[in-house]
Amino acid sequence: MTIAGRPEPGNRAAWQPLLADLEQRRSGSRAMGGPARVARYTAAVPGRLPARARIAALLDEHSFTELGTLTGGAEIPADAFVAGSGLLDGRPVFVGAEDFTVQGGSIGPGAAAKRARLVRLAGQERAPLVTLLEGAGHRAGNALAGHTATPNDLQALVDLAGLVPTVAIVHGPSAGHGALTAPLSDFVIMVEGSGALFTAGPPLVAAATGERVDKHTLGGSQVHCVVSGVAHNAVPDDAAALRLARRYLSYFPSHAWQHPPYAGAESGNADTGPRGTEALLDLIPPDARRPYDIKAVLTEVFDAGTVLEVQPAHGASIVTALARLGGHAVAILANQPAVRAGTIDADAADKAARFVQVAGAFHLPVVFLADNPGVLAGTAAERSGVLRAAARLFAAQHRLRVPKLHLTLRKAFGFGSSVMAMNPFDAQTVSYALPGVTLGGIPAAAGAAAAKQDADSTRRLTANEASGPWRSANALSYDDVIAPTEVRDALLAGLTRARARLTGPIEPDRRPGRLP
Repeated sequence: MTIAGRPEPGNRAAWQPLLADLEQRRSGSRAMGGPARVARYTAAVPGRLPARARIAALLDEHSFTELGTLTGGAEIPADAFVAGSGLLDGRPVFVGAEDFTVQGGSIGPGAAAKRARLVRLAGQERAPLVTLLEGAGHRAGNALAGHTATPNDLQALVDLAGLVPTVAIVHGPSAGHGALTAPLSDFVIMVEGSGALFTAGPPLVAAATGERVDKHTLGGSQVHCVVSGVAHNAVPDDAAALRLARRYLSYFPSHAWQHPPYAGAESGNADTGPRGTEALLDLIPPDARRPYDIKAVLTEVFDAGTVLEVQPAHGASIVTALARLGGHAVAILANQPAVRAGTIDADAADKAARFVQVAGAFHLPVVFLADNPGVLAGTAAERSGVLRAAARLFAAQHRLRVPKLHLTLRKAFGFGSSVMAMNPFDAQTVSYALPGVTLGGIPAAAGAAAAKQDADSTRRLTANEASGPWRSANALSYDDVIAPTEVRDALLAGLTRARARLTGPIEPDRRPGRLP
């Protein structure tokens, strides 16, 4: 008879067959598609990493804890989906990677359950979720095996929106169910030349429609990062994609019940204090008809080296970016005078509205830099739904419950001023203008011509438009008129004004919820 708690000499030996079997099964799963297939896979594209190496490169060293290692058994290692949790810059994060070396990364019943479990854990434990995509969608053999009902991770992803940050990286072709993970995520990165997203791949397109198309023409980064706007940023290789995911998440809290992390001098950010912005006198021409690159202005105003543009190639007349201001993470919405004079089209407005929603959900203050002649006019613009898109952006900025810092740089006309949060009585923390700004419902010359005004009326309307911000400041349409040299310090003062909201408890009217 064995006494409880007392070592039994034969126990250690009895465990050995069980432990050997466990290690053999684990080793088979971790080998993915096997050494030969993995070697061919990595050799085919320079810089390409297999699924497990991608997870290791994303996370802090030796921090990964796997979930569902033995799903799929010996025949389908990890059921082609490696998943689990780890640390990213010391913070918990959940990650799942489709393994293209195993049945093309397709989704079997075990992988479906694992995907749903992973998403639900991210919400339950309040940690970001990163999904690495390269797969063929649902496995063709599922129906033959009788698997018809499986947990649905897409439903859980919808419920997760606005509660924890979500990132999708498209490393290779991603079709069907797996591809839908991307548009349901906050931030989508595509690897140029490898990544592709589509509802159905080229063979199915040919069978269904007769159209012959390659995967990149159908859904590559040029399609989705530039034209459709489904994805945000394109990068050259896997390593760059994983670095970008880490950088993006550094601006966000782990979940919507926290404020964004502060990055002061102790984190290596030496540029957190006040300073003049004299370079703006050279960068911004006072003549509102002359173009300039707003990105150079952002580099000058915000903490050095912290500006990260989001979705740079789509809707380029508005720049959406993350940055730090005095160490605080902020979101930036800025008109781009170098692109159609900053005119707001449907793509720009749609991009900006989604960006503002994500920023608001995670309590990032939003800085609005307005310099536009209004919302794009014309038949093509109307057919694109520009009114709907602009209205959506207006609603998104109006619904913000975070600090809103507005600055009119040179011009703001009509609804273009409203969508850029120009109204100081719409919960703005600060509202500023530079001297010399031109304002109005529509540009004076065009409005006078449309109304068939006489020469004297046209002259007076034009003179009023050119009179600068003084009349508006007199009526408190702006809190103040500032010099270009004072822009950074004025915005820093705005954050100081909002300090209670930046650091205090999450207020009841700012509790997280689903994005609309």
